[in-house]
Amino acid sequence: MGIPSPVIVHNGTVTSTSLTRPVGAPIVNRPSPVAVGTIVWLGSEVMFFAGLFAIYFTLRSTSPELWALESGKLNITFSAINTCVLVASSFTCQMGVFAAEKMRPRRTSWALKDWGMVEWFFVTYVMGAIFVIGQVFEYATLVSEGVRLNSDAYGSAFYLTTGFHGLHVTGGLIAFLLVIGRAYAAKNFGHKEATSAIVVSYYWHFVDVVWIGLFAVIYLLK
Repeated sequence: MGIPSPVIVHNGTVTSTSLTRPVGAPIVNRPSPVAVGTIVWLGSEVMFFAGLFAIYFTLRSTSPELWALESGKLNITFSAINTCVLVASSFTCQMGVFAAEKMRPRRTSWALKDWGMVEWFFVTYVMGAIFVIGQVFEYATLVSEGVRLNSDAYGSAFYLTTGFHGLHVTGGLIAFLLVIGRAYAAKNFGHKEATSAIVVSYYWHFVDVVWIGLFAVIYLLK
């Protein structure tokens, strides 16, 4: 039980004189509303991509011969390299989060251990951009080989699943630019800026995990 605060009675009105937390009372650490909102939103994104996976498997089950023919046009080696670039970007993103948690927005020296959030996030941005460019190149190659969005069920399933993921990656790249810009604009890098970096990392890790699933299903699963 807590210690009751002293009160003053004036004209029948009881007023507490305690304006601070009582000694020994527990400190309540509430989670950031932004972080909680992002996690809830990512939950809805999980359902969205689950729907895309369901569409892909449904169309595939109805046209196995078409899938066997068209999937042979995929450049698995190229896509695997592109996948490695995206997965590696998750590690650089997390390094940026570690720097943000230490309230180190920018580097203090050229040594990697002294890099700040901005440097790590910029590397992550470049790697994400390389992934998107790689996807565009792959699309151009497949279109030249007759695999188009409206060509058949395989083309529709392939471009819908990978295309929506590509849009999510592009959204993540925009978010990185906003966080980097906010770090430069802020006079004092504080908790709000660090929380923004953490929230963006949640989204980026989610995008990476989704792509690993897409790569396994579209490129590796026979």
